[in-house]
Amino acid sequence: MPPSRPVPPADSSAGAPSRRTLLAAATAFGLVPQVGRAQTPAPAAPAAAPAEPPALPAAPGKARLRPEPAPETPVWCFDGKALPPTIRVKLGQPVRLKVENRTDKPLSLHWHGVRIVNAMDGVGGVTQAPIAPGGEFLYAFTPPDAGSYLIRPLVVGGAGEPSGRGLAGMLVVEEASPPPVDADVSVILQDWRLEEDGTLMPFGQVPLAAAHGRLGNLVTVNGKPVPDTFEARPGSRIRLRLGNACNARATRIKFEGVKVYVAAVDGQPTDTFEPLRATLPFPPGTRYDLMVDLPDNAGATCEIQALIGKGLTLASVTTKGARITEKRPPIGPIGENKRLPAEIKLQNAMRRDIVITGGAFVPKEKKDGASPDPVYTGDPHKIWSVNGASGTTGLQPIFSVKRGQVVVLALRNETAFPQALHLHGHCFRLLHPLDDGWEPYWLDTFQLLEGRTARIGFLADNPGRWLISATVLERFDTGLWTMFEVT
Repeated sequence: MPPSRPVPPADSSAGAPSRRTLLAAATAFGLVPQVGRAQTPAPAAPAAAPAEPPALPAAPGKARLRPEPAPETPVWCFDGKALPPTIRVKLGQPVRLKVENRTDKPLSLHWHGVRIVNAMDGVGGVTQAPIAPGGEFLYAFTPPDAGSYLIRPLVVGGAGEPSGRGLAGMLVVEEASPPPVDADVSVILQDWRLEEDGTLMPFGQVPLAAAHGRLGNLVTVNGKPVPDTFEARPGSRIRLRLGNACNARATRIKFEGVKVYVAAVDGQPTDTFEPLRATLPFPPGTRYDLMVDLPDNAGATCEIQALIGKGLTLASVTTKGARITEKRPPIGPIGENKRLPAEIKLQNAMRRDIVITGGAFVPKEKKDGASPDPVYTGDPHKIWSVNGASGTTGLQPIFSVKRGQVVVLALRNETAFPQALHLHGHCFRLLHPLDDGWEPYWLDTFQLLEGRTARIGFLADNPGRWLISATVLERFDTGLWTMFEVT
């Protein structure tokens, strides 16, 4: 179902889309921009944990996903706000949040990409008991790495609905000495599957779970209809933190009118590079930190587009006002994470095969020449499997490894669909075909095309039972995950 292209709410005085300053836009996003003279903040000492952790209630609410006079949509949201929150801490500071479940379904929150202690990974039914309706759970951990991470519901058999109803967020762990910028902006992509009356279409549909997942027909950025339009001074340097919190939508992101430099992938810093053809793959769960210098001339327009259909503009920035004249060094790396190994010694690695099967099958042709629809027949609770077993509560690890051992996994996708996969609790390198190197960035999420095999290598240095799971949540709910143990 192709996404509709909603228009931002019109300005009441002019009847045209509203245009905000960069500061106002960042404030509306729930951000903390660095304004005035760009400078590097002094490192902050770790804050003492408060006696009573702040509450983060998850509860029903309403969101305006389509312009008036369309009705608001019943959603689930955090802290009574339809916008997905961005939680910010400094590296070394603890995260302590008491999640209160005020919905009618079990919940847990997965801190997607954080190399977290196992008990806090937030997989309901594996690392913790799900938070029952009316219950609460204290998440308390100190992130070991700076970076940009997603917050996603992840209960075994029940992740798709709370996410599809809107529960999502971003955790930003700021470097002790972050690069100087004029604004630090989080951009969370979601899509929604709506009925004509603005309500959400029913959940738990087997045909969706057996094929592409719950693809929405309306796209939002930070909980607001797209495109969002705002203004900034010419020459502004902006840090963009992009995260894909969609249930199922994998797309590519394209940038028009501006040079973009990738500074971090999946939260981990990398040597800065320009995306090939100004586009980046963007499956669910993926994050990018981007550094952008806006044009020096006033009146220039820059856009972030999603390659959905003929193209969907997510946000645009127009330069306006006095040019920023402060001289800055060229955009470069934001630093390195010395907590990650400088190299992965593959010669002594434990090697295991991971084979993904199941889902619908796609007929080669139809008599009338129409595009074939996926077909599924089988157990609706076990649509997908990994190494012959569907993920469910009580699943045993497929292998066990001692802490400090290097692991190489050969992942083979024998389904008819691309698979977005996430390694919990660790970061990995995407290996070259002949074990002669790896891609120059760390990942925790990637997309494996249908019929393909990819190999990943990582240092198993985080004790506990960890998932290898689909980031398309309807597939996760119907069996596409497995588990390994680090002792």
